[in-house]
Amino acid sequence: MALRLARSGASVAVASRTHADVDAVAAEARAAGVASLALVADVARAEDVEGMFRAARAALGGIDILVCAAGVAPSALVVRTSDEAWRAAIDTNLSGAFYCIREALPEMIEGRWGRVVVVASIAAKTGYPYVAAYAASKHGVLGLVKCAALEVADKGVTVNAVCPGYVDTPMTEASIARIVEKTGRPAPELRRRLEEMSPQKRLMTAEEVAGLVSYLCGEEARGITGQGLSLDGGTVV
Repeated sequence: MALRLARSGASVAVASRTHADVDAVAAEARAAGVASLALVADVARAEDVEGMFRAARAALGGIDILVCAAGVAPSALVVRTSDEAWRAAIDTNLSGAFYCIREALPEMIEGRWGRVVVVASIAAKTGYPYVAAYAASKHGVLGLVKCAALEVADKGVTVNAVCPGYVDTPMTEASIARIVEKTGRPAPELRRRLEEMSPQKRLMTAEEVAGLVSYLCGEEARGITGQGLSLDGGTVV
């Protein structure tokens, strides 16, 4: 997503909890000819988010586009979901998006232009076994997006969520690995089951998610706000 926006000419600040996750992305963005900054922050901490925005503004100027893509995906039966797993999902997936949106909106409102996109999930719209904490956080994200969008609808700012199904990413591979560890089932079988959850019988791609996010950040999408746009091959209709 960051590189897709960079190739469109946007300066980008990318953040994660470790430099290892973002240094290469920032370098590739700079190679595309735009200013870029790699930051370390934990979005579950409001003070980290404030510091991240200060650093981005100092290096790149004002914030016109915010993409909230940090996420964790614990899995367990409700009765076996620990306090720590619950808090991790809510603090990162929901509170993290809230802290970032709260920080970004004032200058977007002042500038009369802004784009906020939160990467949610089809779990924001429906339930699945074993992911109560994750689904609860994503349902909350969708409510946050809808409310924020209405508050700034007449100020040139849009707020939307992208709701992918399973995407072919390291997070999905990690989820498969956890299931393998718990059940002993072979990884190819589990991957095939995830693919078959979509009527298109495949995982979505990071490029597809990036394309939809990029579109929502452009001027042609100015009439789209407060929406949770599914990207799932027809899984949730």
